[in-house]
Amino acid sequence: MWNKPHLLTAIADLLILAASAALLAAGAVWLVRVPSLPVRQVVFADSLAHTRRIEIEQVLPAVMKGNFFSINLDQVRATLEKLPWVRRVEVRRIWPEKLEVKVEEHRPAARWGEARGELVNSYGEVFSAVLAESETTALPLLFGPQDTAPEVLKRYGEFVANFKVLGERPVQVTLSPRLAWQLKLENGMVVDIGREQPKSPVGVRLQRFIEIYPEAVAKRANRPAVVDLRYPNGFAMRMAGEVKGK
Repeated sequence: MWNKPHLLTAIADLLILAASAALLAAGAVWLVRVPSLPVRQVVFADSLAHTRRIEIEQVLPAVMKGNFFSINLDQVRATLEKLPWVRRVEVRRIWPEKLEVKVEEHRPAARWGEARGELVNSYGEVFSAVLAESETTALPLLFGPQDTAPEVLKRYGEFVANFKVLGERPVQVTLSPRLAWQLKLENGMVVDIGREQPKSPVGVRLQRFIEIYPEAVAKRANRPAVVDLRYPNGFAMRMAGEVKGK
């Protein structure tokens, strides 16, 4: 072996590599266990509209264990994401003693169902949070079976665009368990659109109603309380005080 320089060089390189790896491992263990290098500051990259400072101060201490290198960023992220208004969190270390936190808060787009405090964000996700009364009443009210919030929110946006040309605005949209659509306008009128039908889609029936709305509805001295669009070639109107079915 001694007269094989290439083999000796390879063994030497391996020993040096092993020694370097051992030093790195020892250094990593020391950095994790050393009591110095504490995290002294947590900074938030953006201002928070709904999440209060006291809520953060109540949950962070439990997961701020370890030093700059050993603190578990996934635990910090998961803990903050449990707060009512927090949708998504990113956490990163900033040398030598700081954590930077980026928080994406829910942006409420509508109220959801009859449960108090349930809202729908701009992604169609349902979350529970408390909103000021003035802000709550300004949001539309959406109803639907479980897991249909994204679809109902999307339809709401389409209905808003449909009625904008008339100067009217939907304030409530309902998808029934039988998947029938109903909406309520700001003027109090209820519009029963019904289910999707291959030969008479929801969009077609609604557009037909919107086209004749100025003449057939808007000019009436007494506007209808309910408009029923569930007919393939027309619609029915019921005035306030009329008994359904007569």
